[in-house]
Amino acid sequence: QVQLVESGGGLVQAGGSLRLSCAASASVIITINDMGWYRQAPGKERELVATITRGGSTNYADSVKGRFTISRDNAYNTVYLQMNSLKPDDTAVYYCNAKITTRYAFGKDYWGQGTQVTVSS
Repeated sequence: QVQLVESGGGLVQAGGSLRLSCAASASVIITINDMGWYRQAPGKERELVATITRGGSTNYADSVKGRFTISRDNAYNTVYLQMNSLKPDDTAVYYCNAKITTRYAFGKDYWGQGTQVTVSS
């Protein structure tokens, strides 16, 4: 069974930084295609924050461009989100997403359990 385990959330003051990590684990993984981060604030729908292809091409939401950086380490099936210049509007539960090909399915979506990021003003 594929698991995405996130870490790195927490409470930070506005202007501060946090780094999120998400590692995929399972013996059945053949390859991990796109990976990304999404977030959901209270009362709002889940929204895309950033994505990265296996080759390293990135895409960001306009609201985080220039402040957040997504990266990945294919050798360790891990994706990172470096968040700088955090704002109170960045407060949300952040979810890791990965499209994973296993022995049983091609490019299936998997989600992490979510990690809370709270930015105080």
